[in-house]
Amino acid sequence: MRAVPTDDMPLLDEVMPWSVAPLRLGRAWVLAPDARTLRARWDALVAAEGADRETLFRPSRARTPRSAVAALPGQRTGTGRFVREPGPCPEPVRVAHGPFDEQWLLPDHRLIDVARPELWRVADERQLFAVEQGHVPQAAGPALLVTATLPDGHSPAGRPGRIRPLYRRPGGREPNVAPGLLALLGSRYGREVTAEEVLAWAVAAARVAPGGCRVPLPADPGVWASGVALGRRMTDVQLRGARGRERPRLPGGRRPYVRAALPPRPASLRYDAEAETLHVDEGRVAPVPAEAWEFHVGGVRVLPLWFERRTTVPEPGTLEAVRPSAWLQEWTSELLELITVLALLGALDAERTALADGTAAGGLLGRAELTAAGVLPVPDAARRPASVLDLPEEGPEGQFALL
Repeated sequence: MRAVPTDDMPLLDEVMPWSVAPLRLGRAWVLAPDARTLRARWDALVAAEGADRETLFRPSRARTPRSAVAALPGQRTGTGRFVREPGPCPEPVRVAHGPFDEQWLLPDHRLIDVARPELWRVADERQLFAVEQGHVPQAAGPALLVTATLPDGHSPAGRPGRIRPLYRRPGGREPNVAPGLLALLGSRYGREVTAEEVLAWAVAAARVAPGGCRVPLPADPGVWASGVALGRRMTDVQLRGARGRERPRLPGGRRPYVRAALPPRPASLRYDAEAETLHVDEGRVAPVPAEAWEFHVGGVRVLPLWFERRTTVPEPGTLEAVRPSAWLQEWTSELLELITVLALLGALDAERTALADGTAAGGLLGRAELTAAGVLPVPDAARRPASVLDLPEEGPEGQFALL
């Protein structure tokens, strides 16, 4: 790969300036790989009384059963103090829990230390979220991931990055792109450039670097077009059929299957590269391309981490211990899809390398040109959330929330 001068590349923080820090749940039991478990945990918590309920809740400085907080935007949950009126179990919602792991969350603001309401406010059927990966020196894996479900921003390496919505307002309004950048790129490439193209380019070309993720902007319109096409393919795979995309499939009719049934309570995962087989205890899944097994994010291999989150035995007597008694069939389906997603993305690594070489050879739009065009420095207003209150929001104790 050709060396590219990173100092002349804008930061992702300058290309997509509005970002939100990761969610801070405060208690692990509000998140689970299946929705039924969350309902069972809620029932166990509500059934407990006095000190037992307090212990199960796991109070923190930010949340206790006596906290009074507003409902999350778009969620119909109780706003009375939990200790007095917990109400019915809120409907669990799907969230992206770190890279490539979709889990379920109880969207009750009284249970979450820092839920980032500004993210919930703009999450709709048009929104996409870019999740920046934290810098881990010499670690393999992509710098930027995309999800249609609301992400919690969790990092497997313990170095969380930032969450960047593509749009600052619901309904696909007000792109989260530096003011003036789309016009500058359009003038250089001789055609209109959209916010969706900027995101696709960043997915394909962004790189993790000390001081923040960097996004090289090519001077060559042909390189830009190639990168956008690659980034769209990568995005389509990551969205897994959401937002009208096709569900990912391996080429040539290949498809991972369960060749030997997975056991009720699997405990180990092993890969046979020669046979392209994933061993789940005595269970077997094949074919599993090597690219899927070797796929890393933040220096951590994705498949074993996904498996560990569903099989690690929690501390007895906690709400986390309320969990399925056996491996769920839905997890098998999710595992097969995850293998497909990782294999497809891994197979695109060579194209990402070629794109980086082409970007270096064709030259960059440097910081001096971005500054001369008024794109840099980014105005402070572009880094703040837009004032959005399209629907009524319920505040603490049922009061109307003002924004």
